[in-house]
Amino acid sequence: MLGVIFSTPHEAAPFVEQYTGERFGELEEGAHLETEEQVITVVGPGKIKAALGTRRLLHEHDLDTLVHAGGAVALADELEVGAVVGATFVLEGDRVELEAPDYPRMPLDSPFDLEAEGTLVSQDHVREDADEPGYWERIADMRDATGYAVAYVAAQHGTPCHIAKGITGRAHGDAAPSTDQQALYRAVATCLQKHMDSGS
Repeated sequence: MLGVIFSTPHEAAPFVEQYTGERFGELEEGAHLETEEQVITVVGPGKIKAALGTRRLLHEHDLDTLVHAGGAVALADELEVGAVVGATFVLEGDRVELEAPDYPRMPLDSPFDLEAEGTLVSQDHVREDADEPGYWERIADMRDATGYAVAYVAAQHGTPCHIAKGITGRAHGDAAPSTDQQALYRAVATCLQKHMDSGS
């Protein structure tokens, strides 16, 4: 069985709509939508909710693979706003000790057929007023607040994890308008559906 994790109902809505044919409605935070082949959930924003929601999902369901999808902001100039990017590496970006063994840097497989791949850093606390790019902004390509927690808990359970993120804006820049974000989340949903249909 495949598990699909989103951070917010807004991110999940296009996929739930495509997958259920608008029969289900909005998937609320903490809720699960289960079929014979997959279970979809919204864990909520931030790494704590992401870790707890992922752990609950893995305890309640016998999953072969996890897929985490949603939005992220670009840190690298090469990533275009509106692109869907596969994460091949994920980092924890809030810790003080950069070499702390409790937070390994995790490589990920990206089975999605995407033009762009990159390194994702997850941060709950970001300095928006910094004059120069911080350490994580120099080594990562994109940033979110949940990906590392999902991947870390999946790794603890021995469950493969894949991450696909739509770029909603740039760090220290304006986010894309809400209508553009909706289109982006639809593109992420289409990417996930193709992944599922291919059986990869």
